[in-house]
Amino acid sequence: MQSRQSCPPNPSTSTSQTLSDPIELDLSEGLTRTAVLHPDLRRADQRRAPEHALAEAVSLAHALQSLEVVDELVVRVPKARPGYLFGSGKVDELGEWLHDREVKLVIIDGPVTPVQQRNLEKAWQVKILDRTGLILEIFADRAQTREGVLQVDLAALNYQKTRLVRSWTHLERQRGGLGFVGGPGETQIEADRRALDERINQIRRALDKVVKTRGLHRKARAKVPYPIVAFVGYTNAGKSTLFNTLTGAEVMAKDMLFATLDPTMRGLELPSGQNIILSDTVGFISDLPTQLVAAFRATLEEVLDADLILHVRDIAHPDSQEQAEDVRDILESLGVAEKARNNMIEVWNKVDLLDEDGLRAAENVADRHARHVAISATTGHNLDGLLALIDEALRPDMSVETLSLPFSAGEAVAWLHANKLVKSSDVKDMRMIVEVEWSGKQKNQFFKTHSTIFEDQPE
Repeated sequence: MQSRQSCPPNPSTSTSQTLSDPIELDLSEGLTRTAVLHPDLRRADQRRAPEHALAEAVSLAHALQSLEVVDELVVRVPKARPGYLFGSGKVDELGEWLHDREVKLVIIDGPVTPVQQRNLEKAWQVKILDRTGLILEIFADRAQTREGVLQVDLAALNYQKTRLVRSWTHLERQRGGLGFVGGPGETQIEADRRALDERINQIRRALDKVVKTRGLHRKARAKVPYPIVAFVGYTNAGKSTLFNTLTGAEVMAKDMLFATLDPTMRGLELPSGQNIILSDTVGFISDLPTQLVAAFRATLEEVLDADLILHVRDIAHPDSQEQAEDVRDILESLGVAEKARNNMIEVWNKVDLLDEDGLRAAENVADRHARHVAISATTGHNLDGLLALIDEALRPDMSVETLSLPFSAGEAVAWLHANKLVKSSDVKDMRMIVEVEWSGKQKNQFFKTHSTIFEDQPE
């Protein structure tokens, strides 16, 4: 193949554009012909087969409806080159391959440095998007709430800040300025970086307010003695489908990566009559950008406060075990690894996609572990078993006690009835005798909330 590094600029570009200018592409206009490349670097910590990693990258690309994936390829990379990632011969070969397919956007499934991105865009005359950039595009497309939009903006700006070098030629030009807009001789890159810093600080201040509001919501929920059960799992594992099936909610649930971005909470009554709150969270993914982990920490704090964690796994996926390890790594980065180990149920979802032998094997393995359950959120298979396991996990410290309350404690008795803690009640010696069955958390909340009514009760 002949080199395409000296190919002429696209005739649709302006006459003033040169090969040193950045390639701009509006992903919102029409379908963009896209190719997906997975560089097979053969890293020591590599968990997945390159073919499976490429399939996930293609699924990520399909999550943006503005992209038309015309081809995909695993590219063997014996040694990553600092300037182009690939060797010069492979750059030329891929350039011809992309030109023949009339590709306008290339997604490289992995980290690409600003210099590599600049050089490849110049060589191929296409727009380059690395894995982090693609995930940020998807998140920006899906964010609905103000909090979600702010979090995505913060992550995108932090990502953009590290890649100002991509603007190449114009960034070194100096500009004049007075006062707060920069002194004489300030380069454009300095002005751009300062503008980004100002915007990042604005978003962080806005997110601080959101974090305080979320904290107030958590305090309000703490007054209601309902345990919180948080869903975690790899993206597209079926968390939202399971959430909708159990609660009757209408959270977006599609067969695509990152269908759910904004967290949702709903109440659920377990078969025992105990009320709980289910929390659906954003899905995890391998090599999740650090910018997103930091930006979504406020959202993921719901997991930190959860009484029980449901790790939903797509047990039919060929990389199910590798995905589970990625989820555990992210939980560890959030500081909930120890809690997850001690207070987690593994939910093996999508057993309806297994054949009979696979289903039997999955159920046998799940049955041998105390906190594993094999289900199908789509067909409803063994959801009763899941609910029973949740019920059992949330009722380890239940105790039966008898309370002697004055008639003036009607509000307290109503609270006990509303939370379905009363086993029996009677009147004796001008007192209300109430037998309750409750957890330590419910007991503490009861006496904390109604301490002024009966000071003679135990704490």
